[in-house]
Amino acid sequence: MELRHLRYFLAVGEALSFTKAASQLRVAQPALSRQVQDLEDEIGVDLLKRSSRGVTLTAEGRLFLEEVRDILKHTDESVEKVRALTRGQYGELHVAYSPAPTVELLPPALAAFQKAFPRVSVVLHDLSRREVIEGLLSGTLQLAVTPRAAGSQPEGIEFEVLRTYPFCVALPATHRLARLKSVPLAKVAAEPLVALRRKDNPNYHHVLDGLFGPLGVKPRIVAECDTFSSLITAIESGRGIALSTSVFKQATGKRLVYRPLTGTNEVLSVGIARARNGDITPAGEKFCEIMRNVAKLTVAAKSPKGATGSGNS
Repeated sequence: MELRHLRYFLAVGEALSFTKAASQLRVAQPALSRQVQDLEDEIGVDLLKRSSRGVTLTAEGRLFLEEVRDILKHTDESVEKVRALTRGQYGELHVAYSPAPTVELLPPALAAFQKAFPRVSVVLHDLSRREVIEGLLSGTLQLAVTPRAAGSQPEGIEFEVLRTYPFCVALPATHRLARLKSVPLAKVAAEPLVALRRKDNPNYHHVLDGLFGPLGVKPRIVAECDTFSSLITAIESGRGIALSTSVFKQATGKRLVYRPLTGTNEVLSVGIARARNGDITPAGEKFCEIMRNVAKLTVAAKSPKGATGSGNS
């Protein structure tokens, strides 16, 4: 049994005429009659009553007609979905992300993507770096929007930089360093710091080690926090200050003040991580394209009028 047999029977069953059905299908009437007869022979029941006055459906034919309608409808929908998937217009996209570092890029990119491709479901996953790498390599995640790993890139993972952010100091408004326009790294080295927990955020600690290494000192970490929210609370309560980037200000609002960090040229790179040999769907590629466009727009919005830049800030 082939789909054309079902389509031929549906046409005849709805028109109740071989002549009309043959005209609609643009096939010869004898060929159409033969195909429907072959279908009946294969099933082993009569679907149609034929007479000189026309064609009528048997009880079995009426039941089969309804089933065929559903089968062909489902088939057509499945074909359309597959074609839409190929165009990047359908499917499910699993994306890992780091909430605070990506706050400038991910929300507008996600909004633009969902407006352009409403039939693609984007599932976000807030995971540890280890879980992100495992997910990308296993294929359970297609992409990750995240800071670049400090040091060498994990094997099998490639990273595309979208934005770079200089480091700054996050502190409560009452802190004495808040009176400065910028804070030298050497002064930060003398202050108690709060940081994200090393077990869940090893990259954050690699960054700290890279910043303080040239000074020959280790950061004075007095508290490690489970989440970014608890980190903010620890800073507000006066337990210490923290190194971050200006983009974190969008996540904290006016709860903290931020001062540029001097004495280092290190930056935080935020971008797209993916498995080097991973299978990215067309929807995933379109999502990456929108992320790139949003990154360019954020740079342009912060650049002086008429100035040109490299895409980093």
